[in-house]
Amino acid sequence: MTKVLYITAHPHDDTVSYSMAAGKAFIDSYKEENPNDEIVHIDLYKEHIPHIDVDVFSGWGKLQTGKGFEELSEDEKAKVSRLNELCEQFINGDKYVFVTPFWNFSFPPVMKAYIDSVAVSGKTFKYTEQGPVGLLTDKKALHIQARGGIYSEGPAAEVEMGHRYLTVIMNFFGVPSFEGLFIEGHAAMPDKAEEIKQNGIARAKDLAKTF
Repeated sequence: MTKVLYITAHPHDDTVSYSMAAGKAFIDSYKEENPNDEIVHIDLYKEHIPHIDVDVFSGWGKLQTGKGFEELSEDEKAKVSRLNELCEQFINGDKYVFVTPFWNFSFPPVMKAYIDSVAVSGKTFKYTEQGPVGLLTDKKALHIQARGGIYSEGPAAEVEMGHRYLTVIMNFFGVPSFEGLFIEGHAAMPDKAEEIKQNGIARAKDLAKTF
């Protein structure tokens, strides 16, 4: 059975957010096309995503020097074990669908925290004499994002950091297929906002048929 991780990093739902509206259209259409696949929704605004902090570093350090898990402090145990859960869940997924808003040329910080939790040597990549090598070579991924302006082309494309970052990360992990679906310009052209939204939803439904 194929497992799809539907990873959303948005404080709003599909009734407010253009990103989430397109994401919902995509996942609903995907379910219709693939009724036997397992869909796991990871709402990053509701999940506990530990930041990599002093407890995490000290906990990892103790484990790397041969100490047992029971020798970690309670904070170290809680954070290290949760990060491990998130990473295991990620590598056990077959397809990833990231849904984010476009904030300050990127995405919400909770998405970066999530990526930090799954970027683990020996799990999603490994170091070799020739440099790092991605280990997720049998996965595929999609990023759905609404942007008030146009950032997929022209000079503005140079300041877009969110999708470019995810592209680098997916390449780093060895993911061979990574696509982007963008709903753009609704804030710049409010008179066309609904048309832009519906067009994005239609494209999301179409893409779901081949993802």
